[in-house]
Amino acid sequence: MSAATDRMPRLLALVPYLLARPGIRIDQAAQDFDVTPKQLRRDLELLWMCGLPGYGPGDLIDLSFDGDTVSVTFDAGMRRPLRLTGAEASALVIALRALGETPGVVDTDAVRRAIAKIEAAAGEAEPAGVVVGHGLREGERTARTRELVRRALDEGKAVQMRYYTASKDEITDRTVDPMRLLIVQAVGYLEGWCRRAEAVRLFRLDRIDHLEVTDEPAAPPPHARHTDLSDGVFSPRDGYPEAELVLEPDARWVAEYYPCDELAELEGGRLRVRMRYGDQSWMVRLVLGLGGRAIVDKPDELAVAVRERAAAGLARARHLALTRDQ
Repeated sequence: MSAATDRMPRLLALVPYLLARPGIRIDQAAQDFDVTPKQLRRDLELLWMCGLPGYGPGDLIDLSFDGDTVSVTFDAGMRRPLRLTGAEASALVIALRALGETPGVVDTDAVRRAIAKIEAAAGEAEPAGVVVGHGLREGERTARTRELVRRALDEGKAVQMRYYTASKDEITDRTVDPMRLLIVQAVGYLEGWCRRAEAVRLFRLDRIDHLEVTDEPAAPPPHARHTDLSDGVFSPRDGYPEAELVLEPDARWVAEYYPCDELAELEGGRLRVRMRYGDQSWMVRLVLGLGGRAIVDKPDELAVAVRERAAAGLARARHLALTRDQ
């Protein structure tokens, strides 16, 4: 999910949250929403411009700041907490079940109580049409993958799997010696020794297309070590190349979603950022996916790669169009 789609639910939840906690410290609220205090202040600034039709005094949401604390003085009808849709309730239950079954979780009773409350309220959840069915299938597939991984860990067996690597946009077959199952920022991962890469790797469960538990014993080498996740899954390294991008206003979510250094606010709400990247093909796809809402200032080789890939895609589209017309 992109930061833009993450932000809307957070904005809608902020008002009832703040109403229940008048005078809460901004850093505490940021921690509860798993964002930085800087991001939360941006959210609060945006809330100030939201409200009822008319959009004048007495219509907009009003906030009161006292030092590092914030309170809502006018809620503009946003007092009621949001209800989960059917898809949201299902996804939350699946995530909680994964959390409750993960080794090291202390208060599993609290997790089970939360699951029971969500399931009890699921009858009141709003249906979400066709998308719900797709989401449930994806969730069920990931849940089955997680069960197989847990079985491999319990039995000490290696696994064979087909995996999609988003950074390189490729699918590969791998044999992996599982080391642990973990959840990072609500996403499930298998950590294991990848025999193809000859290194410890993290594999997102929802990107494993197919997985089988083999009869072969798992045997990570003695020098295999767990990944340091203190800074998250992706930690930009000093040796990685840097890109400077100019983001249009509706592409500013990139600075929220990916580790970036914000360099300057520009005219028209644009933003100049610097970000490191480990794979140029991934960076090219990111820029192209923004559909002209990002300009590559540096490095030159990245700008050239983006132009070449865009030209190749345009040529292919024209060729397909001509083929259809013949």
